[in-house]
Amino acid sequence: MSLNKVMLIGNVGVDPTIRYTQTGICVASVRLATTEKAYTMQNGTQVPERTEWHNIIFWGKLGETVEKYVHKGDKIYVEGKIQSRKYDDKQGIQRQLVEIMANGLELLSSRVSPTSTNSLITDNPGN
Repeated sequence: MSLNKVMLIGNVGVDPTIRYTQTGICVASVRLATTEKAYTMQNGTQVPERTEWHNIIFWGKLGETVEKYVHKGDKIYVEGKIQSRKYDDKQGIQRQLVEIMANGLELLSSRVSPTSTNSLITDNPGN
């Protein structure tokens, strides 16, 4: 048995990047920041605040929802799976990119949302 599941709550760093495939499928990319607050350990050691940046990819209907409702600064909840891929940059150096392929989204900001209650929007109509 194995499991590849990610759950993140964070703030959108920049407005989503939207593109459409040749077959008309929406693909939205979001940079999401999750921040661990600073704290002091029992022995007095101070641990500074730490922000981690995540690349989130939304396909299809989820991408369309992101296109309409998600903006820089919004707080969102994302469910998905980790996926990595390799590519060669402009200098021919091989790079590896880690992305979260989203399969669920909940809008947590107080802006207008596609549902009257903040409930999980998934790419699977059965969920």
